[in-house]
Amino acid sequence: MTNGFFRVAAVAPHVRVADVDANVDVIIRYAAELDAKGVEVVVFPELSITGYTCGDLFHTELLLQKALAGLRRIEDFTRDKTIDLIVGLPVASEGTVFNCAAHVSKGVSTIIRKTYIPNYNEFYERRWFAPAPNDEYQPVILTHGVYIGMEICEDLWVTVPPSCSLAMAGAEVIFNLSASDELVGKHASSLTLIRQQSARCKAGYVYASAGRGESSSDVVFSVADIDIAALRHDRIHSSTFADCARRHGRQAPRLTEIPPESPFDMDYGLTYRTIDPHPFVPSDPTSLADTCEEVDHILVTALSQRLTAIGCRRAVIGISGGLDSTLALLITVRTFDRLGYDRSGIIGITMPGFGTTDRTYTNALEMMRCLGITMREIPISTAVMQHFADIGHDPQVHDAAYENAQARERTQILMDVANQEEAIVIGTGDMSEIALGWCTYNGDQMSMYSINAGVPKTLIRSIVSWFASQAEPKLAATLADVVSTPISPELTPADSEGAIKQKTEDLVGPYELHDFFLFYFIRFGFSPRRIYYLALNAFRGAYAPEVIMHWLRTFCRRFFTQQFKRQAMPDGPKVGSVGLSPRGDWRMPSDSTAAMWLRQLDEI
Repeated sequence: MTNGFFRVAAVAPHVRVADVDANVDVIIRYAAELDAKGVEVVVFPELSITGYTCGDLFHTELLLQKALAGLRRIEDFTRDKTIDLIVGLPVASEGTVFNCAAHVSKGVSTIIRKTYIPNYNEFYERRWFAPAPNDEYQPVILTHGVYIGMEICEDLWVTVPPSCSLAMAGAEVIFNLSASDELVGKHASSLTLIRQQSARCKAGYVYASAGRGESSSDVVFSVADIDIAALRHDRIHSSTFADCARRHGRQAPRLTEIPPESPFDMDYGLTYRTIDPHPFVPSDPTSLADTCEEVDHILVTALSQRLTAIGCRRAVIGISGGLDSTLALLITVRTFDRLGYDRSGIIGITMPGFGTTDRTYTNALEMMRCLGITMREIPISTAVMQHFADIGHDPQVHDAAYENAQARERTQILMDVANQEEAIVIGTGDMSEIALGWCTYNGDQMSMYSINAGVPKTLIRSIVSWFASQAEPKLAATLADVVSTPISPELTPADSEGAIKQKTEDLVGPYELHDFFLFYFIRFGFSPRRIYYLALNAFRGAYAPEVIMHWLRTFCRRFFTQQFKRQAMPDGPKVGSVGLSPRGDWRMPSDSTAAMWLRQLDEI
């Protein structure tokens, strides 16, 4: 295991039934090829040394002897190799024959017996093989810094597979040797079952199958890098997994050896795993549309519940013409429609200031017109200039006080209008901004319900585009322009041509990078070194390594120093597996320091 990744392979070779020497030749040849690719464990199908369809030959002396001799050849092959092999063979013992799997590493084999022997439909295994004794539990094996277990074909299909006990005993990757026949719908059913078992066991699952008549084609193999670090995080984070292991721990071996720390190598290539640069945004168009629809449903349901619970039929939203306020407005409109409330109860307020551009101002007004809500325009420049005079601030100094005074003035207007109208203020800030603290404390950081708090910036852009695809032409065109507008708080004056000058991503960094950092920091608790390594793979060709490092340092520093803002977050709905609410998702003292995280980046 390197960098927390465990490289595995599953092979479906062309098998010569009952020709052990030929089968072992194939196994060794392809194991050597995979060893050169850095594979650490490769699994071959059930009874791969002899072939699955030997029938009554399984009870012949020669076949059984040759099978063991073939295993000895494989042991000899592994003595000076890094790769481990898992192969299948029949073994005569205790006056009967068992269908076995052998894990072979450095010349040593660990053999397990198939637990459940099928004898129904097309399967007739009980004629040749006996099941493992009822009190026999499979061993958990430590190899390459990872705990692994094995089960054979039918073992996966029973009500309580051996892999459950193996996982509770510490196995992090399960290898299954199968020889299932191909029937209509069976492949999809098998894939679903494997995914469910992997999720249930919080373990990687590697499956090799030869097919009913054995493989009739040339060798087929698949290689993958399994993220062991992510699996270990999920096991630690899920209290019920440990509870289940303690409850059933007597049924499986107890582990006492702590696996060694995974070596780290920045040059280690993830040849067999693709790192998605946008973990919050599905790359498949159908999946993305489904995600957008689901998020829409969650947000509308959450806001509906809040309005109903407090008996409120009016809402106030600051409309800037940017992405966040656009999504908040669209969700509020959908909510009012679902509840049967008149859209006039939504009061959209545009508050032009020193940095407001014609583009965002026009889009804000057009959206409100198209959606049929109550429109108000309240310029803030005069009030803010008076405030500058009151506190003795030079308006030519465009510092934090200059910017934040505008944000707080807008929030004051929204809150006071909400009081006048017996309404609630719908917050517009998103999860990415909350993570970075890119909001004004007691300004846009505050609202009466933060509808976007669980949605990252990269996903908001996709959701607004999804809304545009369903909207009438005029609104669709406006939403499309909102999506293509540079992200900006517009708190400093525009450039000489009236275009946005203050671009957020120039100041705080690209949101696609920060959302990537956020996902892996919160979802898996990864170290900054590992996040940097993943980002190098995910954004290869898009960002130079020094750019990724610069913005990762920014993320670490801001995430820690801005926790005090998250501690005072208003309520908002949780949308996905990553959340930052201090009440339910992320609890961290505001005086925590990023020093250790930043030092690790310094050491790279």
